[in-house]
Amino acid sequence: MEREQTHFFFLFLFCSWVSMAQPTLSLSSDGQALLSLKRPSPSLFSSWDPQDQTPCSWYGITCSADNRVISVSIPDTFLNLSSIPDLSSLSSLQFLNLSSTNLSGPIPPSFGKLTHLRLLDLSSNSLSGPIPLELGHLSSLQFLILNANKLSGSIPSQISNLFALQVLCLQDNLLNGSIPSSFGSLVSLQQFRLGGNPNLGGPIPAQLGFLKNLTTLGFAASGFSGSIPSTFGNLVNLQTLALYDTEISGTIPPQLGLCSELRNLYLHMNKLTGSIPKELGKLQKITSLLLWGNSLSGVIPPEISNCSSLVVFDVSANDLTGEIPGDLGKLVWLEQLQLSDNMFTGQIPWELSNCSSLIALQLDKNKLSGSIPSQIGNLKSLQSFFLWENSISGTIPSSFGNCTDLVALDLSRNKLTGRIPEELFSLKRLSKLLLLGNSLSGGLPKSVAKCQSLVRLRVGENQLSGQIPKEIGELQNLVFLDLYMNHFSGGLPYEISNITVLELLDVHNNYITGDIPAQLGNLVNLEQLDLSRNSFTGNIPLSFGNLSYLNKLILNNNLLTGQIPKSIKNLQKLTLLDLSFNSLSGEIPQELGQVTSLTINLDLSYNTFTGDIPETFSGLTQLQSLDLSRNMLHGDIKVLGSLTSLASLNISCNNFSGPIPTTPFFKTISTTSYLQNTNLCHSLDGITCSSRNRQNNGVKSPKIVAFIAVILASITIAILAAWLLLLRNNHRYNTQKSSSSSPSTAEDFSYPWTFIPFQKLGISVNNIVNCLTDENVIGKGCSGIVYKAEIPNGEIVAVKKLWKIKDNDEGGESTTIDSFAAEIQILGNIRHRNIVKLLGYCSNKSVKLLLYNYFPNGNLQQLLQGNRNLDWETRYKIAIGSAQGLAYLHHDCVPAILHRDVKCNNILLDSKYEAILADFGLAKLMMNSPNYHNAMSRVAGSYGYIAPGKFL
Repeated sequence: MEREQTHFFFLFLFCSWVSMAQPTLSLSSDGQALLSLKRPSPSLFSSWDPQDQTPCSWYGITCSADNRVISVSIPDTFLNLSSIPDLSSLSSLQFLNLSSTNLSGPIPPSFGKLTHLRLLDLSSNSLSGPIPLELGHLSSLQFLILNANKLSGSIPSQISNLFALQVLCLQDNLLNGSIPSSFGSLVSLQQFRLGGNPNLGGPIPAQLGFLKNLTTLGFAASGFSGSIPSTFGNLVNLQTLALYDTEISGTIPPQLGLCSELRNLYLHMNKLTGSIPKELGKLQKITSLLLWGNSLSGVIPPEISNCSSLVVFDVSANDLTGEIPGDLGKLVWLEQLQLSDNMFTGQIPWELSNCSSLIALQLDKNKLSGSIPSQIGNLKSLQSFFLWENSISGTIPSSFGNCTDLVALDLSRNKLTGRIPEELFSLKRLSKLLLLGNSLSGGLPKSVAKCQSLVRLRVGENQLSGQIPKEIGELQNLVFLDLYMNHFSGGLPYEISNITVLELLDVHNNYITGDIPAQLGNLVNLEQLDLSRNSFTGNIPLSFGNLSYLNKLILNNNLLTGQIPKSIKNLQKLTLLDLSFNSLSGEIPQELGQVTSLTINLDLSYNTFTGDIPETFSGLTQLQSLDLSRNMLHGDIKVLGSLTSLASLNISCNNFSGPIPTTPFFKTISTTSYLQNTNLCHSLDGITCSSRNRQNNGVKSPKIVAFIAVILASITIAILAAWLLLLRNNHRYNTQKSSSSSPSTAEDFSYPWTFIPFQKLGISVNNIVNCLTDENVIGKGCSGIVYKAEIPNGEIVAVKKLWKIKDNDEGGESTTIDSFAAEIQILGNIRHRNIVKLLGYCSNKSVKLLLYNYFPNGNLQQLLQGNRNLDWETRYKIAIGSAQGLAYLHHDCVPAILHRDVKCNNILLDSKYEAILADFGLAKLMMNSPNYHNAMSRVAGSYGYIAPGKFL
């Protein structure tokens, strides 16, 4: 027994020793390679346990039967790696998806060793550098998806070796060069997308016509030039051709009519000429045909009506002529018909009323005549109808009342007559009713109160008469109310003050009488108030001091009396005040000089003001135009020497006395600016009158003034000629000297500066320049780099330094100047709560700087990237603010303004997350643009903004 126990004891020790000697199984080599991707923070990696023998149970990992990793798929995971680790040891890997994982750095050339790889998706990261040539070794690759990165360099021709490739997505990068013609050998390719590479150019290879399996071809927002290859007619499986916003020219090849599977044809914003091929009528499956923003001519071929599946047809902004084909009425699935900005003539075909699915009908800016067909009322789904700037006559059909989904109706600038149909105001969704510039008559119906959805009611420049109905005050959503240049009479109903969201009220040029309702002071959101050229009497209401958002107050040419209310000082956003041609009296209040926001115009002329010019006027340093003429003012005008931004001044016909300031402005203005002020005199020091001036009273003698002007002009011409001669010699010397110096794009801060602030900033050019350092950079845009600058009083402003780009022109600075001038011209003349405010600008021969308000919440792009769980209320608020800013630019500015670069980066956010549109360097004033078509075709904003961007 004892011996048996001994055997058991030794057997136990042996088993224990064997157990302890057994080696622990470690993580496989595939697992070791994957650990380089693991991040400590995301909970998704909690399953990535280094103690496991294989990674086959890890999140995002799939293995083969022999425990080799064949798939790594962890998209939308915050890896935040500055470089992609070496994964070449995953020799069995077939699928690698690291999209949207915050990767940066180059694509490792070692990926070329993953010979079994079938899918490589590295999209939506910040990868840079070239596309590795070694990827051309991946003979099994079917999906190569590298879009939305910062990849540069040319497209490797070695990609054409990937004969199994089905999807190639390289859009939204910084690629350059051209498309290798050898890509015509990728016969398995189904999707080919290169859009959003603005430096990728050259002609499109005709060899791409061999890719008969293609379903999607997207080359939009790029630099491709030349013509559309006729070989594209061989792409019999093509469903989407997105080739917009490029340099493509020539004609549309009729061979595209052979692409029988085509659903979406996007050729807008190019330089296409010629006619629309009738062969496009063979495309039975096409749903979207966008040809707008080219230079197409001729007529719309009636064969287009054979495209029975057509949903969107847009040929606006071309040079098309002829009549609108009535056969388009056969397109029963058509939802959008956009023919605006062409030269169409004739009448609106009544057959369009058969397009029962029509949502948007845009015929504006043509030469259409005749009347509006009453059958338009059959379009029950119609939401927008634009017909402005034509020669349409007759009356507005009451049948519009049947278009129950109508949201926007714009019939402005035509020859319409008759009354406004009451049926329009029964529409429950109508938000915009624009009837400007017609010959409509009768009164504004009381039934207007029924249309509670109205946001814009604009009926100015007609012959409407009678009283303004008090019922208009029931429109609680009304933002713009334009009744100007009509024949309205009677009083202005105080009930308008109930529209608390109202931002613009314009009733100028009517026959309105009575007092200005004091209740208008309740319109706390009002930004523009124009009551001019009526017969208002009484005082300016004290309650106007409540209008804290008001930027334009225009009351001229009325019968107003009394004094300017001291509450005017509360209007700290006021830029223009016109009280001229009234009977206002008393002294100009000191409080008016405290409205330092006055920048555009202050006009108090043709009243009976007395007393001195207030000393507080010295604070109006940004004011550009001042008119105090035809009053009874007296005293000296020394304070006017402080108005350093003045470009226009008229103080004539008063009783001013003493010396005229000797500032540069007063040395250049005409004497007509201060005529009939017999006691004014010229001075050498600006303090005392010269004895000669006292004796001869030269200020009031036109002959002496003319004589002096001739002498000064002669001296000026002589000095100017000498200066030009000296300048020319210096220019020759400087040209020779600079031939071997730094390039023209270098910036030189040593040149003399011009500094024009639009409001009191308490900052110098040196303060601004000292802040232009790398650590203060807060953003970059298409036109410049933005810095954060703290001024001495502790406030912070944003400073944009425009890129200096040398053109082919001799001057070499037109791009910078155009952008600089665009922002000053546009932002210097508009005011809106959703548009960035220009505080001023600095410039010298080399550098252009723009000053704006600083927004600590950054832009929308930063917000969305850093806060993906943003609540929907804030999202909605930002969307509404952005839309209001754009609507103001497009519909309420005259001329209309096209921003041309609306994107998340250019939507700033204030402390309350109100949206502020910024970066107007590419903006265009449409009326001033020599060619609207060119303005549209040269839209240089961000790729992907113009729908349908998903097809690029």
